Amino acid sequence: MTGEQNYDKHPTYGQPGPGAGQTGIRPMIRTAGILAIALALGGCATSTPGGTGVSGFAGQVPRPSTPPAGQAIIKAMAGGLIGGNVGAGLSSSEKMQAIEAEYRALEYSPVGQSVTWGDRAAGRHGAVSAAQPYRVGSQDCRQYTHSVTLGGAESVARGTACRNADGSWTPLT
Repeated sequence: MTGEQNYDKHPTYGQPGPGAGQTGIRPMIRTAGILAIALALGGCATSTPGGTGVSGFAGQVPRPSTPPAGQAIIKAMAGGLIGGNVGAGLSSSEKMQAIEAEYRALEYSPVGQSVTWGDRAAGRHGAVSAAQPYRVGSQDCRQYTHSVTLGGAESVARGTACRNADGSWTPLT
């Protein structure tokens, strides 16, 4: 082997070098596939302005870095849907559970997933589900439905709320 260069061996150590025996189209296809997967996965998350965290796929409502305290949530929601006729027969603790369920549905719940509250065995319970978020000006808004069951009779209320910069939600009237 005089005058010939063996590219499968490291020039100094005589050991197989990087990529030894891997010539042709297969290594290029594998590298291109890995690169395509990395680029596709990198496009699934984006940073939100103002440092509020990472939001996932389009339409997901960004979450605040620290959720507001319970009383602040209730105050900002001004009674929510439960403050109307649908919540007329609820105790103050049941109203608290219901308004917290409204907040959790608006802030965290995926479309079509209900947030429940109350005591099903006692026949005093409810469920809140929020629709796809949408943007109005600089605010994220969601339509939502709150169903309340008291003694076997169900009442349903529908409304819309928009998210404030502090992470609280304000129902639209």
